[in-house]
Amino acid sequence: MKKIFFIISAVFLLYSCKSPNKDKVVEKTKPNIIYILADDLGYGDLGCYGQAKIETPNLDKMASQGMLFTQHYSGSTVCAPSRSVLMTGQHSGHTPIRGNKEFKPEGQQPLTGEAVTVAELLKKAGYITGAFGKWGLGFIGTEGDPNNQGFDEFYGYNGQRQAHRYFPKHLWHNNKKVLLEGNDFIKTEVYAANRIHQEALKFIDDNKEQPFFMYYPSVIPHAEIIIPEGEMMDKYRGKFEETPFVNDLPGANYGDKPFEVKYYTSQPEPRATFAAMVSLLDQQVGEILEKLKELGIEDNTVIMFASDNGPHQEGGADPVFFNSNGGLRGFKRDLYEGGIRTPMIVKWANTIQPGSKSQHISAFWDIMPTLADIAGASSPKNIDGISFLPELLGKKQKTHDHLYWEFHEQGGKQALRKGNWKLVKLNVFDARKTHLELYNLEKDPSEKQDISEEYPEIVAELETIMLKEHNHNNDFPFDGSK
Repeated sequence: MKKIFFIISAVFLLYSCKSPNKDKVVEKTKPNIIYILADDLGYGDLGCYGQAKIETPNLDKMASQGMLFTQHYSGSTVCAPSRSVLMTGQHSGHTPIRGNKEFKPEGQQPLTGEAVTVAELLKKAGYITGAFGKWGLGFIGTEGDPNNQGFDEFYGYNGQRQAHRYFPKHLWHNNKKVLLEGNDFIKTEVYAANRIHQEALKFIDDNKEQPFFMYYPSVIPHAEIIIPEGEMMDKYRGKFEETPFVNDLPGANYGDKPFEVKYYTSQPEPRATFAAMVSLLDQQVGEILEKLKELGIEDNTVIMFASDNGPHQEGGADPVFFNSNGGLRGFKRDLYEGGIRTPMIVKWANTIQPGSKSQHISAFWDIMPTLADIAGASSPKNIDGISFLPELLGKKQKTHDHLYWEFHEQGGKQALRKGNWKLVKLNVFDARKTHLELYNLEKDPSEKQDISEEYPEIVAELETIMLKEHNHNNDFPFDGSK
């Protein structure tokens, strides 16, 4: 009897010990998700999108192993609203944050508590969630604090103004200010983009045994144009003819007293430095991919890469020289294609056809429903996005009837794309100056020929849709009053 009891007990113990592991294995069938967001990287800044002067071997390889999108759009043409669109799945006529509005003592206008973010959705679906880089959607302790918007861990810059500097005095780890010893606005020892990157790699290490969502909004290659001496600068130094960028504003340069965080430092080699920064970003993406392979979780991880808006022209950046917008019209703060069309690469080993290209028309507000489908979760009903998971899997894909953007600076701008038609509305805040431009993107992807006078009925149709897509927002009224 004792022998029989011992055998039964052993079997029971074995079963009870293995049951949690079995559940864990079932849970791990959910793929990890990594979303990498470059800052002000243009549509043409990567080799796989035609860049000829800057080397991006890791992102090019990622594209060859996954799917490259040719008609993917950012949420807006500047940082905060674009990120709000990404997080909420609502376009810029509906999302809570619609501009780069400063918030005291640091950061931007916070997301509201009512907002539902992709991080909240995935956390509810059983994911560990982390954000590493630039947030810009609410200061520590506000409703917009990343920890209050679904992220278990946050490390990086809370506000965009601080992120103008790559050698800041502090970053944030959740609600704790992390002082960067060696950075005092005179000495420049800790390059924040590198420190943030190491924390992101640690997050992957720490959570390799469970489903995780990592949002990686890199600050590269936003101005200021600066990078530590080393391999990347050595790669490009002397390759290009340079026109030094000189910022003689008081407080712009490291060592100035008083020092102003909001400015950009002078840069004697802006072209070589910008190229080195893009290559550093590429190297960091490569290190993330290598980490996944090293940990044996590459096949169970979806990796997405995009940029928050078009290329900037600040701090000595020269997007014309690098053809950063890939031949498209416009830059950051424009609603022409160069200001809002972004590179978009998705890799999912053994799931996405390697080397595939997609002409599916998609945008940031599609990320939430796509990730929800991947995670087996449900999206809120009030979003504007459409899941493009079928496109990733080579299946029949639902398409948008139209896409909409609004921008609250430079007199107010709106844009709407319906099929190959693109309507751009300028000087919205002043009826005396307001005018409409119409383009056929199939025949004129660079938007060189305004054909609004030839197709008044198309203009009227698209403007009617445009007017319906804007919902009033007290914090960001679309009439120039604030």
